[in-house]
Amino acid sequence: MDGQLDRRAELSEFLRTRRARLKPEDVGLPSFGRYRRVPGLRREELAQLAGVSVAYYTRLEQGNGRNVSAEVLDAIARALRLSDAEQAHLTHLARPKQQRRRATGSRAQQPVRVALHQLLESIDTVPAYVSGRRSEILAWNRMAAALFGDWGRLPAEERNWARLVFLNPDYRELFVDWDQKAYDMVSFLRMDAGRHPDDPRLSALVGELSVKSEEFRRLWATHDVKEKSHGVKRMRHPLVGELTLSFETFRLVDDDEQAFVTYHAEPGSPSAEALRLLASWGTDAAAARPAAAPPQP
Repeated sequence: MDGQLDRRAELSEFLRTRRARLKPEDVGLPSFGRYRRVPGLRREELAQLAGVSVAYYTRLEQGNGRNVSAEVLDAIARALRLSDAEQAHLTHLARPKQQRRRATGSRAQQPVRVALHQLLESIDTVPAYVSGRRSEILAWNRMAAALFGDWGRLPAEERNWARLVFLNPDYRELFVDWDQKAYDMVSFLRMDAGRHPDDPRLSALVGELSVKSEEFRRLWATHDVKEKSHGVKRMRHPLVGELTLSFETFRLVDDDEQAFVTYHAEPGSPSAEALRLLASWGTDAAAARPAAAPPQP
């Protein structure tokens, strides 16, 4: 894969896959049964729903998003029944030229503010870390090391959630619902790629994972996107067994490419007791975690 993702190809495939997942009956159109030759909606049907000409929509789906208005994008998003994340992704790929932000390029360093490091160190009962662009892990506290493995034992380029999830077999064991975790990671990366298609490091990461992981390659082809927000993860820790933890994601106001992520357990639950044990073991628990082993080549 070369130094950047092809924005036109990304736009074309995204629209095509969103259209293919809609059935005519989903939007109140006749299906004509077995006489349909394409999965999902036809371009003509989607154009009708969005209130644009077939030729106009066809050009857009072919990757030509130049001069498309925000109003048309909104109409197409409604017709495709896009989620908020999907609509944002569509806008990233095809927004009018005057709305585009100047490309930020590929930042090799994503510095974490000293105050955030201090905040992480002050939180001694909740796993917490700071993530950045391309799913990179930038900073973490002692509890995160005890839960996920001591990322400090890894080379900086290996401190990446996508690499760990798809290339490190220990993380398949750590996440009980690994398939969901894998889907989420690819969806986050897709969202990132829409924002920064000119980032060569992101393109290189996608290329590497596509070559080394069939699961990643399959999920990447779906063009699904989502934003990380909050939810629940079940984990299988080698020292304390299974935990059910809720996570929260806080985007930094002064740098929306960085997020502060925390994991916590329901008070009084077995998972809360397991976290308490990890906290009491401290660095011993982190040292015992095999998940920090380098990913498989």
